[in-house]
Amino acid sequence: MSASDYAITGRPDVPLANILDFGMDTISLAGTLPAKLDAVQQAGFSQIMVSARDIVAHPEGLDAATQAIRTSGLRVTGFQVLRDFEGLPGHLHKYKIDVAKSMLEMCQAVGSKVLLVCSSTSTHATNDPAAIARDLRKLAMLAIPLGIKVAYEGLSWGRTINEFTAAWDIVTRADAPNLGIGIDSYHILATKTSLDDLDLLFPEMIFLVQLADFMWQEVPTAEERITTARHFRVFPGEGVHSEALANLVKSLDRIGYRGDYSFEVFNDDFQQMPLPTVAARARRAALWLAEDVLRRAVPLPNQIRLRRGSRAQTPPM
Repeated sequence: MSASDYAITGRPDVPLANILDFGMDTISLAGTLPAKLDAVQQAGFSQIMVSARDIVAHPEGLDAATQAIRTSGLRVTGFQVLRDFEGLPGHLHKYKIDVAKSMLEMCQAVGSKVLLVCSSTSTHATNDPAAIARDLRKLAMLAIPLGIKVAYEGLSWGRTINEFTAAWDIVTRADAPNLGIGIDSYHILATKTSLDDLDLLFPEMIFLVQLADFMWQEVPTAEERITTARHFRVFPGEGVHSEALANLVKSLDRIGYRGDYSFEVFNDDFQQMPLPTVAARARRAALWLAEDVLRRAVPLPNQIRLRRGSRAQTPPM
């Protein structure tokens, strides 16, 4: 049976060591936290991206939520999301520091080593890169004692930082060992940022890569980007940007990135579908990326990656 056959059948008993780098995000699934965790594991994934809402909304409380995650058998890819943190004045900055401390505590509680921070959209935030870098360095220093890395992601509708190139400039200005960049394919596709700029990055400072596609060619306005991002993303291989997304993943692999890939797929339709059905779609996307794009062979002992140079194939549907 081929990898594509595995993807179609969705059998949870098929060994999937070649997709260990890929994981789902709880935001793609409806239902309770335990049900989400079970669906992701049954689909053959070994990791999951967790939201603060998963923790605070758990009917049995914070401790029960963290226990469910820690005993699920899934590794936590990252914890999200701290918003509108950097560049704020006075009392607003102090308020956000308190929010950040709470996020860091929950991040540590669920066993995550990465906190995702999105670039600010606040009209109250300065556009001074020195101030933005200073605030992110302060956040990184708060995270060090907890053993947490901070991944800074440029939203495509961010007020000042809206491309990964701008986010990278801030990260290098801040110069903190546990502050790196988060890459989100959606924002790269939305802004049409050149993949050539990935060569500017140090692969060891890419702390998280999130992948998703969408169904139309362009999202020219901030309003369209926000609406599409929050309601109409699809899994890699399901949208109209498969070639560009494949090129992104291959480019990251070429520059030496060996970290995690998380499917950040906000989709209102998926919230009305059975969890196993959605998880099977994610599994199919992971197999397409692993087998056809990255050209990983059946894993050898110690999970050695075999890379064969050939073009990405059309994603299995």
